[in-house]
Amino acid sequence: MKLAKDISIAAFAVAISVAAIAKPTQAALVNYGFTVNATSGDNIGQYFGSFQYNDSTLTGIGEETLGVSNGLSIAFDYLGSQYTEASDFDYPLSPVVSFTDGNLSGLSYLVEDRFFIGNDPGNPNTGGTKFYSILSADLLSTTELGTVTYSKSTSVPEPMTLGGIAIAGAMALGMKRKKKLSGVN
Repeated sequence: MKLAKDISIAAFAVAISVAAIAKPTQAALVNYGFTVNATSGDNIGQYFGSFQYNDSTLTGIGEETLGVSNGLSIAFDYLGSQYTEASDFDYPLSPVVSFTDGNLSGLSYLVEDRFFIGNDPGNPNTGGTKFYSILSADLLSTTELGTVTYSKSTSVPEPMTLGGIAIAGAMALGMKRKKKLSGVN
């Protein structure tokens, strides 16, 4: 009876561990860093930022965008000021991050009287790799100043995955302790 109980507990712990590890399609918070390389204009230099989003709704097929409703958050340091997703002119509808067949196309981010990140000022809801200065929310008043590069950071797994790993680990430690206390090697 005791052996059957120990085997079922061990099987349960293994099942939880496998389920926690073997779900590569599970949603995660995805982090990217980005670098603006301004090569013309009055403020030549490099400026750094980052963004994060929840990838649970991405299908990896065709053109897709994620926004604030998908957990998109942004931090960007430019000319001594810190900008966030709430700084976007059309917040909370924008900013957005765009994908083509699951691959990052880039950020679309407009801060009035400061800058625009994207590919085409005429289509501000498509992310991209160009950096523009902007005189107002009028996207016709942009001047291309440089480029934007993106680098993916590590993904943060959902709490369910971490919880499963923690439960399995605790069960394994509990079984080891119980075995040690009973004097069985």
